[in-house]
Amino acid sequence: MPAYPGPSNPIEVIDMHTGGEPLRIITSGYPDIPGEDILAKRRHARDHLDHLRRFLMFEPRGHYDMYGAILVAPSLPDADLAVLFVHNEGYSTMCGHAILALGRYAIDYGLVKAVAPITTVNIECPCGLVRAEVEVHDGKTGKVRFSSVPSFMFATDVSLRLADGTAFKTDVGYGGAFYAILDAGQFDIAITPENARQLTRLAEAICQAVNDSVTLSHPDHDDLAFLYGAILTDGRDAFEASATRNICVFAKKQVDRSPTGSGVSARLAIQHAKGLIAPGQVRLFESVIGSRFEGSVEATTSCGPHQAIIASVSGKAHYSGKASFWLEEDDVIGRGFIVG
Repeated sequence: MPAYPGPSNPIEVIDMHTGGEPLRIITSGYPDIPGEDILAKRRHARDHLDHLRRFLMFEPRGHYDMYGAILVAPSLPDADLAVLFVHNEGYSTMCGHAILALGRYAIDYGLVKAVAPITTVNIECPCGLVRAEVEVHDGKTGKVRFSSVPSFMFATDVSLRLADGTAFKTDVGYGGAFYAILDAGQFDIAITPENARQLTRLAEAICQAVNDSVTLSHPDHDDLAFLYGAILTDGRDAFEASATRNICVFAKKQVDRSPTGSGVSARLAIQHAKGLIAPGQVRLFESVIGSRFEGSVEATTSCGPHQAIIASVSGKAHYSGKASFWLEEDDVIGRGFIVG
């Protein structure tokens, strides 16, 4: 049997949430993860330590929509910390809501020294180095803003059909992870909590259709070239002062309670590529539960053959608690399970 933590050597965590989306930060007790770079560490965790992902993310300690962050040794010289992201299916390459939380955590727990009024925290992610800027006032951390990795529109107005024959069009964008991004109005469904189950089933069908027809690629590494999820929007992509709402369904039908930081980056890249938003214009992005991030195009750049942007995304995370987790020897169910 794989090794699990016991009462004398538990895994310690601090729980936070950003706009309602949970983040379980593993602070101690996790085995060292070897690898010459962050993607090698990600592969090692996936291949050799996946039982601990299930132990921490699944019931009875977590739930179907739990999200986690494993802190690992950085391999980039400018990084203050490095992180692997985990969820109900595996290991993602970028997570904006986690970056917003880890910015506060890094300062509050002494990984980075606080400097008022803004402290920079450089976080190495599987998709690359992400810079977070944390507001510091009277020794307390507050709102966090991050600058994305180069984000771009991979494909636009792709015509596809669901398995039941329903036709739709979608864009595909990258903001640290790849998403199918499309107007839910094509299916006459509003982005509301009451419709979350229907939207989740629809997103799963959309991802299947995209995976069957679109071959993804990323100029930096093949490990980045996979469809992470679908983002269904209210169709309001042209710039305006009011918020635009979306729901992000990722991994194994996991619903993001936040507006999705990497998804906002991808949406901004698509909006900029279509001439719908100019650099410096600040747009509000709203989640299915009504929580909000601010997003803007910070700069333009390129990523291999793609015209790209650096997105600026801001929001605030909050602490919700801390815990010690272990497994009793005869507790088979306690290794982790999900219902769904």
